[in-house]
Amino acid sequence: MSEITASVAAGGTETQADPKRWSILAVVVVAQLMVVLDASIVTIALPSAQKALGISVANRQWVITAYTLAFGGLLLLGGRIADFGGRRRVFIMGLIGFAAASALGGLAANQAMLFGARALQGAFAAVMAPAALSILTITFQDDAKERAKAFGAYGAVSGAGGAIGVLAGGILTQYASWRWCLLVNVPIALLAAVAASRVVHESRAEGTTRYDIPGAFLSTAGLLSLVYGFTKAESDGWGSSTTLVLLGVAVILLAAFVLVEFRSSHPLLPMRVVSERNRAGAYLAALLTGAGLFAMFVFLSYYMQGVLHYSAMKAGVAFLPFAAGIIVAAGASSSLVPKVGPRLPMALGLGIGAVGLAWLTQIGVATSYWTHVLPPEILMSVGLGLAFPALSSTALVKVRNQDSGVASALVNTAQQVGGSLGTALLNTVAATATATYIAAHGPVFARAGLVHGYSVAFAIGAGMLALAAIVSAVFVTAGRQTAMVGSPVAG
Repeated sequence: MSEITASVAAGGTETQADPKRWSILAVVVVAQLMVVLDASIVTIALPSAQKALGISVANRQWVITAYTLAFGGLLLLGGRIADFGGRRRVFIMGLIGFAAASALGGLAANQAMLFGARALQGAFAAVMAPAALSILTITFQDDAKERAKAFGAYGAVSGAGGAIGVLAGGILTQYASWRWCLLVNVPIALLAAVAASRVVHESRAEGTTRYDIPGAFLSTAGLLSLVYGFTKAESDGWGSSTTLVLLGVAVILLAAFVLVEFRSSHPLLPMRVVSERNRAGAYLAALLTGAGLFAMFVFLSYYMQGVLHYSAMKAGVAFLPFAAGIIVAAGASSSLVPKVGPRLPMALGLGIGAVGLAWLTQIGVATSYWTHVLPPEILMSVGLGLAFPALSSTALVKVRNQDSGVASALVNTAQQVGGSLGTALLNTVAATATATYIAAHGPVFARAGLVHGYSVAFAIGAGMLALAAIVSAVFVTAGRQTAMVGSPVAG
């Protein structure tokens, strides 16, 4: 998770080390693990949930996008609420709300109930995650070594959470039920809330603020209309009046959001943050990467379980090399960026990721995991692990002190929003390609049609990653010294 509230973390801090700081770290790490894990844990469970609740092919992506869209769309507002509303109070409320939303999803009787619960999970995560990071920031600020250990633990959980999610999702789906992928959060979140009430001290940023509610509404409503437009395109066609109206409304709402942000005295997204060349390149690359990458997990999960006939647990284990590659490559990239600057690792890494995703287009009905899935999976993970540290560093180049929180949060927001849009768009593309293939070849080729749809989606996703690599090469010009600082500037 990005350093969402670092710029205001000094408000209400203490000069001496908190004797409960390691207990606070444990609570924050548990909360962060839930947030990251819940974006991926349902990926493996999705085929079972779709069958149990009768979810259509067009609508299945809402299990993913309802969470990521609410999370990404409300994250900036959530950071402001946490800082000025009281970090401890907001954190505990977020945990309790997350538990309630998880219970609602685990007990869902129909698809609408599940989608709504996932959106609520994302909304509560959007206030819980920045509150957690802000609590961590103000707790560990006196001892540099302790601070490094704390953020190292936080970063490790953030990096490994996706892999833990797909593995946990596979185990729970196979040996319990897909519902436990959501219900498992309930006891964990409630225990974390009780622990937080005992060990975390209240703190808030100094001064008063006004929340940019119009900006939050316009941005979230615009993105929702865009995702829904992509979904309706699968069932009604791209040229249908419903699809065109939804896409048109999305454009109007998002344009209105930009106008509101220019005129607001307390904007959710200060336009100066995205106007600097390097930062703009980082945010656009993050958006494209999220759009191209998130759907990959969904389609590979369906391919392994529906075509290769893997069990849910076996499919979860099959994703582990991806996580391992990212962790190893990210460690190497962290040492490389200060030496060569962020441009080369970003452009090269995203380019390698695009090649790996393009390689996945070669899957077939009878191809093997060992020859057609594992090699491109490893290639993608190495490329993305190489790019991510450089991307995060570039997001803070030359940013003002008062904007450092929103600037770092924007990377995660861009990835989540990109994931929402990409999953919706590529799900529609895959479903349309599958339907066209089956219509041309006959229902006896249904499985081949599914694989064809996945391959088309992988090809477009690869194009998005390739475009992200080009954006990085063109926009990012920061030198190694600038990138090393990642430097907020005065003003």
